[in-house]
Amino acid sequence: MPTVDQMKLVVPLLVVIALILFYALVYRKLARVSRNRVVLLALIVSIIAGSWYFLFADPIYNHINRGLDLAGGIHVVLEAEDTGENRVNDWNMQKTVDVIRNRVDRLGVAEPVIQREGSRRIIVELPGIKDMDEALEVLGKPAYLEFVDSEGTVWVTGADLKNADIGKIGDSPVVTLSFNAEGTRKFAEATEKNLYKPLAIVLDGEVISAPVVESVITGGEAYIKGYYTVEEAYRLAIMLNSGALPLKLSVVENRSVSATLGEDSIQRSLRAGIIGISAVVLFMVAFYRLPGALADLALSVYVVLLLAVLAGINASLTLPGIAGLILSVGMAVDANVIIFERIREELRTGKTTLSAIDSGFRQAFRTILDANITTLIGAGVLFYFGAGLIRGFAVTLSLGILISMFTAIVVTRILIRTVVNSKLFKNAKILWGV
Repeated sequence: MPTVDQMKLVVPLLVVIALILFYALVYRKLARVSRNRVVLLALIVSIIAGSWYFLFADPIYNHINRGLDLAGGIHVVLEAEDTGENRVNDWNMQKTVDVIRNRVDRLGVAEPVIQREGSRRIIVELPGIKDMDEALEVLGKPAYLEFVDSEGTVWVTGADLKNADIGKIGDSPVVTLSFNAEGTRKFAEATEKNLYKPLAIVLDGEVISAPVVESVITGGEAYIKGYYTVEEAYRLAIMLNSGALPLKLSVVENRSVSATLGEDSIQRSLRAGIIGISAVVLFMVAFYRLPGALADLALSVYVVLLLAVLAGINASLTLPGIAGLILSVGMAVDANVIIFERIREELRTGKTTLSAIDSGFRQAFRTILDANITTLIGAGVLFYFGAGLIRGFAVTLSLGILISMFTAIVVTRILIRTVVNSKLFKNAKILWGV
């Protein structure tokens, strides 16, 4: 028996195959009016079935990353301080941000936020991370590695490191080290000069291991032992791979965001969205009759496309982002209202239905374009000058505007023209209320 996930993939494929076979066997034998009625039926069924599948059977929004306010996680504010060698300036701050970003990327956090605030502070948001102590250790620890002999001579440093990884010796986890060409030469010399003597491994000024050199090592490989868990060894490997922080960092603010709070926000937003969209759907049907119902179908296409684009670009959905989605739904319907009112005006002048539709869409296009361009400019300003959640709102609003123009101008027009060509409703008063 196929699994549920397999059926979710097979069912849409079977529908497509059935439509192709239907076209090949039946559609081309039908008269023109009948063809349009078949196309209309196929479009309506496809939109309803597709919307149900992607919004309820296998919801697209389940495949979209969630931001800190929805998924829960950790918010940390770090402040940089001068060290003996490095001063706080733009160059060293950017290097520090890059090191932190490398460390976070290796943690596997989805859509983290890492950005500067002012001249000395760095904001880090890690969605889905629960352990505050682990996060702070990875983010703020300098991770400066040295191999030092008993006389205090530094033979090899983290700058000579090519890669750090985790492994096991017996049942004990270790951090494995691979040195670059220069580091391999230095390490071979260090083991030769300190044969049968201890060679201390020093991390951030603290001796974490001091093994006795038992042979000359020329292959550029070493390991650090003494860790009780794989997680501890992995955190050290992350810090070593990312390099040392050029500046000292202190935590000035840290807080955990509850995932429960995020889930409650999602449910409230969904309820608000459902109520708002339902009101819009009922208004369009009541005021614009059949074209309003077709606009509602186009609106479902809009919602599916927008969610698919957000999932496709690996966007991180935040609470302001959801607000942007709901706002863009209203704007999508607003474009249809402008179009329908233009069509009604053309019908009152005595034009035929098809002529009025073409003229209405053409005249409404400039108005819709002007209105959306001004909103896009505002969203662009928010994205450029904003940060974090504000940018999420700007992104979802911009995508919503662009996709709403497509559904309003293309999808709605195809549906309306197909209805008219099918000659199911010949009376303009029934169709448009005029």
